[in-house]
Amino acid sequence: METGGAGLGPGPGRTRGPRPGDRFCSCRCFYTDNIFLEDYKIHVRDSGPEQRERELWPILRSKGCKTEEQFKNVEAKIDEEVQRRTLLGQRCLERTAIISTCYKPLNPGVYVLQGYFLAPEFLEIVAYCRSRDADFEGLLNCIQSLAAERVYSIPVFTGEFCRQFIEELENFERSDMPKGRPNTMNNYGVLLNELGFDETFITPLREDYLQPIASLLYPDCGGGRLDSHKAFVVKYIINQDLDLSFHYDNAEVTLNVSLGKDFNEGNLYFGDMRQVPISEAECVEIEHRVSHGLIHRGQHCHGALPISSGERWNLIIWMRSSQVRNKLCPMCDKKPQLVEAVGLGDGFTLEPLEDGQQSVDVCALN
Repeated sequence: METGGAGLGPGPGRTRGPRPGDRFCSCRCFYTDNIFLEDYKIHVRDSGPEQRERELWPILRSKGCKTEEQFKNVEAKIDEEVQRRTLLGQRCLERTAIISTCYKPLNPGVYVLQGYFLAPEFLEIVAYCRSRDADFEGLLNCIQSLAAERVYSIPVFTGEFCRQFIEELENFERSDMPKGRPNTMNNYGVLLNELGFDETFITPLREDYLQPIASLLYPDCGGGRLDSHKAFVVKYIINQDLDLSFHYDNAEVTLNVSLGKDFNEGNLYFGDMRQVPISEAECVEIEHRVSHGLIHRGQHCHGALPISSGERWNLIIWMRSSQVRNKLCPMCDKKPQLVEAVGLGDGFTLEPLEDGQQSVDVCALN
């Protein structure tokens, strides 16, 4: 597999795939927290039927949920989402098996990362970050700093790769293959692990190219030890998803690449870190250029304004550091209660106990 290009091979001192024995997990809060209610543009926590009336209903009333029918509708959506998350790993394996057996790719070559997919300027940035003299100030001379704090724009792919990549995604969308949605906020798009991009494309992209950059930009956020990810593509089009509500990512570092196609408006906007109340946040609007990526801290609140016409595709890579999140779950702000997961899970790993054994909440799987 060629992943270098321009003389770039795997760099020194990086993570190279999961370590032997690594078992990635999720936090138990995945089944209860951050449930997005599209009609009210809020994330809620479900603590069970008894707590709903005491904790959740007052919030919903303040957002205009008044009638018993409306409440029942919200309850049904919460129950549906909890059920989806409970079965997510099983359904993911089922879809992946069907796709790998039955789906015929249009552009098989795009599934394996090649150096010529990457913009020459991006390769130069990575080469600098791998050099012995690389430092933060020097990197800032190579990339574009934006108005939002610690948000940067970098060229990532060539225009030709973006075109072929979208063609492949459109071919998959037209097929009768089963499709999982990326998350509760994006109803249209593709989970790249289910389509077969993880091992041959996203993992080498993260390890060989993105981590050297993140290690200089975000050393305080685990940028030097990004050992897992979640990668997906989202689509915005008239009569489907038009925008993305204000939120933060389940990631230490996020890369958001604009793939195209032709569209108008739809800029991104950034507020503050999630620890700052939304009411106090001042947002900065940022234009997203096709083939370029915005790289930012995952906990930096952001959203996407509606497109007014056309069709827009974005590649999102949530990069995670088990070294950081094993200490504190970024979604519930507690020591994670680990639940075994399929694949890379949510980036948590089992930590050895004093007796050499490992602890995981297996009961949560039942």
